[in-house]
Amino acid sequence: MKQKHLVVIGGGAAGFFVAVNAAGMNPALQVTLLEKSSKLLSKVRVSGGGRCNVTHHCFEIAEMIKNYPRGAQFVKKAFHHFFTADTVKWFEERGVALKAEKDGRMFPVTNSSETIIECLLKEANRYGVDIRMNAEVKKINRADERQTADAGQKQFGIYFSDTGFLEADFVCLACGGYPKVSQYNWLQSTALHIEPPVPSLFTFNMPGNAITHLMGVSAERAIAKIAGTKLMAEGPLLITHWGMSGPCILRLSAWGAKELAASQYHFTLLVNWVPEFSEQELRKAWPHWRQQYGANKIYQHHPFALPARLWHYLLQQSNITETQRWSELLTKQQNTLIQLLTAAPFEVKGKTTFKEEFVTCGGIDVTEIDVNTMQSKKHPGLFFAGEIINVDGITGGFNFQHAWTSGWIAAKAIAQKADTPRK
Repeated sequence: MKQKHLVVIGGGAAGFFVAVNAAGMNPALQVTLLEKSSKLLSKVRVSGGGRCNVTHHCFEIAEMIKNYPRGAQFVKKAFHHFFTADTVKWFEERGVALKAEKDGRMFPVTNSSETIIECLLKEANRYGVDIRMNAEVKKINRADERQTADAGQKQFGIYFSDTGFLEADFVCLACGGYPKVSQYNWLQSTALHIEPPVPSLFTFNMPGNAITHLMGVSAERAIAKIAGTKLMAEGPLLITHWGMSGPCILRLSAWGAKELAASQYHFTLLVNWVPEFSEQELRKAWPHWRQQYGANKIYQHHPFALPARLWHYLLQQSNITETQRWSELLTKQQNTLIQLLTAAPFEVKGKTTFKEEFVTCGGIDVTEIDVNTMQSKKHPGLFFAGEIINVDGITGGFNFQHAWTSGWIAAKAIAQKADTPRK
């Protein structure tokens, strides 16, 4: 029996996980990994500020899936095959220990993404994975679509932009998400349903807004809402020279990816800087503080856990002077300050994406894929892993966990099919 050949398209986390696991599970399988650029594992390298946020410290599937704006039910089923504990164990067995931080993100104990990269490259070398760089795929055809078809040829023909050609029994698409639907054109022959992509993790631009003068200031906890919608997120919020960022904003951008794209990224953001209070609750508590701090200058004494620069900004926006005492607040000033504390409005005009950590929603529709094998329902032998599937998570290690899970499932299915004679 001729040696079976797997070609994995994409040299990122998901692609490597498919390649090294399939090769490890079935040593008789020939595995080739194609990367269109000159860089391998580029997102792994920059993830988590260069530390690689490998996964999230969550071991309950029902809780984990709450972090996937799209594809939650798909990953719910997939996680029964390979989940967080399996990821931790997989890396530990290869000498890479992971640690959890207070916010749940998990990193290698070395605090370096190079540890993860070295581990994956070592596995690829161990199992003889053939890695080819600058190998951009132009087209994939099945054997029955090719004029040269014969009884002994491989199932797939893979054509490169430089006129190169490869044959494969199995193909796994693990080439990440594309920012434009036109970039999926090389898959036209597969007739797969592709959900048009839009950015999923991005920061909010507020050109000309006075808040940008506070760049570098962060609130430990805030609630951000998109006015006129049900979209809301909570968490740390960072003020930047272009607008707002931080986990709170990135989560909101993920959940609102499609709606915000439809608005062309022009919308009103409402920020509650004191999320323990609603406007009504804050109004109810206000008389107590006014009495408690009555003789104190409001610039210097307040009950909120806010950075001083942010507090002073809110007072300035309420037309409160530096010499005013709590007892001297005018009703109009007090009402404005309460409103700004609980629902400060900001006009957003545009976005800024993390180009190196670019994440999209969209891609191959999950209804096209058998979640138990990651195989195409239309094309036997064609598999998918990672971000090319219409699944995306918020920031915090969730997208990597999907990459490891889908990669492992595809690898196992391919390794098993490679031992099954073709009919």
